[in-house]
Amino acid sequence: MPAAALLLAAASLAACSSTQDVLEPSAITPTTASTTPDPSAPPSQTAAGQPSAIPPRAAAATPAQTAAVASARVQIAPIVGTSVEAATSLSERLAAAARQRGIRMVGSADPAATLQLKGYFTPLVEGKETTVIYVWDVYDPTGNRVHRISGQQKSASAGGAGWAAVPAASMQAIGDATIEQLATWLGSRSG
Repeated sequence: MPAAALLLAAASLAACSSTQDVLEPSAITPTTASTTPDPSAPPSQTAAGQPSAIPPRAAAATPAQTAAVASARVQIAPIVGTSVEAATSLSERLAAAARQRGIRMVGSADPAATLQLKGYFTPLVEGKETTVIYVWDVYDPTGNRVHRISGQQKSASAGGAGWAAVPAASMQAIGDATIEQLATWLGSRSG
């Protein structure tokens, strides 16, 4: 029966057009990231002072792939379906991972945006396990959907029901996976 619940949740996310439970990702601030990390810079730190779990960049990209990633100006639309706490963890990680990958995040009013990400999320709590199913639609400046990123993140439940059961680490992992998939897709468009 859990598989049926996952399929139902995924189908409802794919068809989501409601603005109910929409959160503005105000934690994301515009970044001016370079495409090459500074090897002399200290490793990223979390708010608790621990090293960041942001994965290192994948294998060396071609100049065209690097240029495609660097030229992107990405806005995050209001996030549908999350709690404020979950959206905050997600937004912070999206910004940090984008900065590391050389993707520039821009504010919601920035006319230079080349892409917009619209995210839809739902948590499923089954016993001691929580699964967050997510879908990101990527839109061009004219409003055409040009790509979709989707997945699910499983973890031990943090206790409680709904979003209270989702640990911040799960939302951070979703942020990492989202930016990784976005960067890969942006690089593939250069060819």
